[in-house]
Amino acid sequence: MAAQQNVKSDKKDKLLVIACGMLAREILAVKEQLKLDHLELTCLPAEFHFYPDRIAPAMDKAVTEARAEGYEHIFIGYADCGTGGHLDKVCEKHGVERMDGPHCFAFYQRMEEYRKIADDDMMSFYMTDFLCRQFDAFFMKPLGLDKHPELIADYFGNYDKLIYLAQTDDPELDKVAVAAAKMLGLAYERRPTGYGDLPMGLAHAASVAGISK
Repeated sequence: MAAQQNVKSDKKDKLLVIACGMLAREILAVKEQLKLDHLELTCLPAEFHFYPDRIAPAMDKAVTEARAEGYEHIFIGYADCGTGGHLDKVCEKHGVERMDGPHCFAFYQRMEEYRKIADDDMMSFYMTDFLCRQFDAFFMKPLGLDKHPELIADYFGNYDKLIYLAQTDDPELDKVAVAAAKMLGLAYERRPTGYGDLPMGLAHAASVAGISK
């Protein structure tokens, strides 16, 4: 019992970020960048990107379990991400905050800037560093494009441009994005965004928790 109490006590001094698996590498990079040594990270499956209805129930369970483990300071590393406000209800239930915005493509570009270009980007297909790294696993194979390229028009026919939101400067990822745009028959644009509002969101959460360092 004493050992269990000590574990819970240790977690009181931590900031737990429960995030989308698509953001794991970026959150850890920001943690190092801002020296947020007390930040701990756990992720829900990245594939929930395709199943937004699963996010809120899974997050509800994850936060409940984290509270039981002794975490008092929790931040949600998601925007709304297609949950239609259901994630906000989970946040309200547990008294936690999340990243501002409709999705990561917005806060990567910084919300203030995204609001200016959102309408113009309506017909654009966004890619990030993660999606470049996982293009085959997230698009080619699940959609069957590796075996049936004729399906490209069905899935991507309503887009007119591929926009690569680059978190890092990696020529190999650039090549993937360019090749994807060519394969999908879309115009190409690269936007170097860095981590956008993510550092600000994590720094705010750490500050509110009183454990910014």
